[in-house]
Amino acid sequence: MSAAVDPTVPPSGTGCVECDAAGGWWVHLRRCTACGHIGCCDDSPARHASAHWRESGHPIIRSFEPGEDWFWNFETDDYYDGPELAAPQSRPADQTVPGPRGRVPDDWMAQLQARGD
Repeated sequence: MSAAVDPTVPPSGTGCVECDAAGGWWVHLRRCTACGHIGCCDDSPARHASAHWRESGHPIIRSFEPGEDWFWNFETDDYYDGPELAAPQSRPADQTVPGPRGRVPDDWMAQLQARGD
C-alpha cells in the first residue's frame, strides 16, 4: 500500500478544516487519503484540498460527497483506484451544497463566476 493512502485514518471532520476555521464556505469536499484532512474542492473559492496537496505532498484525495467514491491523484492528474477508507465516507447528507448552511452568501454563484477560471 502506498504511503499516500492510509485506509485506517478517519476524516478530520465534516467540513473543510480551513473554511471552518475562517468562517468560509465551500462547494464540494475532498478527503486526503494520507492524513484524513477534509478540504474544499477547486470549484470552491479557497481550493483548500489542492492547497493541502501542495503544502503536504499528499497527492491522493477521495470525494467526501454522499454517493461518490472516486479517488484523484494530483501528481498524475488522473483517477486512482483506492481502497475502502475509515468511516465516515462522506459529509453529512443533510449538509447543504454549497455549504455549510448559514455561511453561503446569497450571491455565491456570481462570486464563483467572477473568479474568471
